[in-house]
Amino acid sequence: QVQLVESGGGLVQAGGSLRLSCAVSGSTYSAYAIGWFRQAPGKEREGVSCISSTGSMTHYAVAVKGRFTISRDNAENTVYLQMTSLKPEDTGVYYCAAETSYTVHALCLSPGNLKVWGHGTLVTVSS
Repeated sequence: QVQLVESGGGLVQAGGSLRLSCAVSGSTYSAYAIGWFRQAPGKEREGVSCISSTGSMTHYAVAVKGRFTISRDNAENTVYLQMTSLKPEDTGVYYCAAETSYTVHALCLSPGNLKVWGHGTLVTVSS
């Protein structure tokens, strides 16, 4: 099983950018699809973007498509989420999760079924 540690959150003005990192430790990192999820106050956790184990397939939520880019560096065991043109509605705690048996689409659409999570990093976008 892998362990996940998120970093890179912070306070940014609307229109700004942030890059989140998900550092993955443990065995067989390259076997895991990784996803980024977020949870705003009072709302359910939702999938933002997911990437396959090889990096060849990605999935983006409609709300972030064209603004966010997910990537993974398998040499560094890290998955990144580059966020641009941030909006106040992007505010929330961002988590990464890992799974070996899901497609990227299923991973992003099934946060309630995932078992391996990081502790999250807070992103606040001011208007």
